[in-house]
Amino acid sequence: MGVIFGGLLQARSKMEMCEAHGLSRSICLRRLDRRQCEGCLECDSFSLSLARGFTRHPASWGMGNGEKLFHRPDGEHNWSCNYPFCGGAFQSPIDFQTHLLRYDSNLPPIQVQNYNLSTNEQLTLSNNGHSVQLSLPSHMYISSLPHKYSAAQLHFHWGSSNQLTGSEHTVNGKQFAGEMHVVHFNSDKYPNISMAVDKHDGLAVLGVFIAIGEFNPAFEKFFKYLNGIKYRDQKIQVPAFNIHALLPSHLDEYYRYDGSLTTPPCYPSVLWTVFRRPVTISQKQFLALATALYASYAQESATVPLHGNYRKPQLADNRVVLVSFKDGLHGILSAASPFQRKQVIQKLLVGDLADLADEGLYQLLPKLSPQSGNDKKLKKTKKQEHWSQATQKQQWLKNKVPSNSGYSLSVGKNTPTPWNMGTFDTGKEMCFVSLEENVMHQLERYHAKGLMVETLKEVVFPELNLRSYLHCRSDLDLQTIRKLIQGRSRDEATELEQSLAEAMLKKMRRQINQHKNPKMEATIGHPEATVPKD
Repeated sequence: MGVIFGGLLQARSKMEMCEAHGLSRSICLRRLDRRQCEGCLECDSFSLSLARGFTRHPASWGMGNGEKLFHRPDGEHNWSCNYPFCGGAFQSPIDFQTHLLRYDSNLPPIQVQNYNLSTNEQLTLSNNGHSVQLSLPSHMYISSLPHKYSAAQLHFHWGSSNQLTGSEHTVNGKQFAGEMHVVHFNSDKYPNISMAVDKHDGLAVLGVFIAIGEFNPAFEKFFKYLNGIKYRDQKIQVPAFNIHALLPSHLDEYYRYDGSLTTPPCYPSVLWTVFRRPVTISQKQFLALATALYASYAQESATVPLHGNYRKPQLADNRVVLVSFKDGLHGILSAASPFQRKQVIQKLLVGDLADLADEGLYQLLPKLSPQSGNDKKLKKTKKQEHWSQATQKQQWLKNKVPSNSGYSLSVGKNTPTPWNMGTFDTGKEMCFVSLEENVMHQLERYHAKGLMVETLKEVVFPELNLRSYLHCRSDLDLQTIRKLIQGRSRDEATELEQSLAEAMLKKMRRQINQHKNPKMEATIGHPEATVPKD
């Protein structure tokens, strides 16, 4: 529900909430002022989540009105109006297409600790207007990741009574009946989930596909209480149980990739682990979930059913998906060595670019792959949603943004390193709220607020891509390469770019010949960057 403040006192109280939670005045006012959201069909107020505090799952932040966001066909396309990361890079969910998969023999089975809870504990089961959520104690944690990730809550996404397809992630286009997300935060580095949600390494989510099949007694432990939370914001206490029983029996087979929250504010702060094998619930259990709940409040006369609460697949954005299994996958590639990748980055930063132009280019090149029909639809949607780079350049000129602003879109002798990118220090914490605030401040100075989504994406993507590349979960994008060699000798950089372009064309032609499809278009790097037909 959009909230319009009727007086100064209300606005001041909201500002105090913002400041209490560490949000800057400019970011807070922008989110609370509906008038600044020009041309947007859906402007849900961030203040609602502030008013309830930050104890809820971060994926529910900004969901001012779940029924509007999820129950309007165009709802999610407007999220970037108030939450620019939703229109940005490394978004979730994605479709696990075979050509994105990379086998990694070093991925260990997922190990969880203290998941078998005592029945003496009480858990909070709630209807937050867009999902069923079950609170989890922080002494539950994942122990098989580089950091300790403590549990916060789990929630669900599902279809409807006449649509048994509601999972967010899909496998080669196949959508399951539902999906469960068990949300954890990096408790080694951050004291709670609200501090972790906007950090690049803040969250780890276990995703579980749900299929229709046999009755599941573990899910019935809390499904039987659904009638107690029929309406939005209703919650009840339920006895704890063995949460491990909700997970698949094989915790050693999974997909792993870098992604985001699947609802506003869509921060790309999630390390996703989605198990390969689904769990089953009976059709009766699924129908109970799909028909018992409402996204509206109990006092509202017009009730809105709560169903179809899943986000559509997003573009891969140069990411690849690591898998811990090989059976059933033919011709799948293996993940590259992190050591080799570090060497490539080192050469780009301090090596001889002229020599690099003649050797090892295959390690730098983004992957060229034929796009499925689904990807083409996604690409079209993104193009409609965002401006092209040419349009951006015209807008910068129109608003007279100086060439030394740090946001130049072209690579040239005088192109500065963006003010927030520094030297690509991947050991440094990356805070998305701070990045958003800084970008907004710069854009306000030059009266170019309409460029928020694309500018933030341009600033954030290279660093996300580099971090993910070093962890073997992404291909190195040309935009990232350009950022890395900024400040190097102009002649060397030009020679390297020319060599990369020639190598890409050769690789593209080889792939076209292999697929015997001369009309194929392949995406290189960013969604907006396409190569012409050969």
